[in-house]
Amino acid sequence: MEWCQGPELIARAAKNLIDPQGRDLAGRVQWWQLPGFTGEWPVAVLGEGEPLLLLHGFDSSLLEFRRLAPLLASRFRLYIPDLYGFGFSPRPSSGRYNPGGVIDHLMAVVERIESASAPNASPPLGVIGASMGGAVAVELARRLPSRVDRLLLLAPAGLTGRPMPLPPLLDRLGVRFLALPGVRRGLCRQAFANPDISVGPAEEEIASLHLQVIGWGEALGSFARSGGFAGCGDPLPGQPLKVLWGADDRILRLPQKQAALALLGDRVVELAACGHLPHLDRPEAVAAVC
Repeated sequence: MEWCQGPELIARAAKNLIDPQGRDLAGRVQWWQLPGFTGEWPVAVLGEGEPLLLLHGFDSSLLEFRRLAPLLASRFRLYIPDLYGFGFSPRPSSGRYNPGGVIDHLMAVVERIESASAPNASPPLGVIGASMGGAVAVELARRLPSRVDRLLLLAPAGLTGRPMPLPPLLDRLGVRFLALPGVRRGLCRQAFANPDISVGPAEEEIASLHLQVIGWGEALGSFARSGGFAGCGDPLPGQPLKVLWGADDRILRLPQKQAALALLGDRVVELAACGHLPHLDRPEAVAAVC
């Protein structure tokens, strides 16, 4: 594997990705300096309207929203960052690769978004969180109750349960396992409702591209040792909240889904012919409720 810095990979992706929507979204990436953080951080920016923040899931990237973003850009100003320690973001050796680091980074992203608004105007911020990004969205909404005004969670993970830190040996083995081409291919197929139709070289390329970022394995292992996001949903934040869940979700185990459904109640709408990624399997249905 050829190791690269994030900006180099994104520049290549904007020219060479098989998926044209992936190429377009990569071409929208800006590299932001953020208060309290060194280096430059990737955020795809497109569209016009009220601001909407989109948060991807575990071991993924902002390219996860390549099919949803074009459907929302006529109504919203979209901000799609890579979560701290994930995607194409830098991985400094001194980084805090844990839930606290992820939330602090997003707080800085929100501060930067607000600084770009008109003077004395801070429009309400909507947040969409997919999978682990759902737990991140809930935590962010708690931190910023006066700024985040609504949430849409897509097959959210991490709302229930408790953190389960992996010991150093297991985290290293887990990282090596996740890097195997056959494992990446299998996880990609498992995420879709109908992989024989939905998954091909374009999807597999995007699912694995960010593994080439320098420090990917070290940061992922550190995050695993932290225990990650868990138990974030109780109590739910006070903002209006909607949830979409695929009827054919094979990523979250049934007990996890049942526990989340018990917490979320009638906020959940189940989508037929949809797996763990409603924004990829059913982007039009997701756009319709935004």
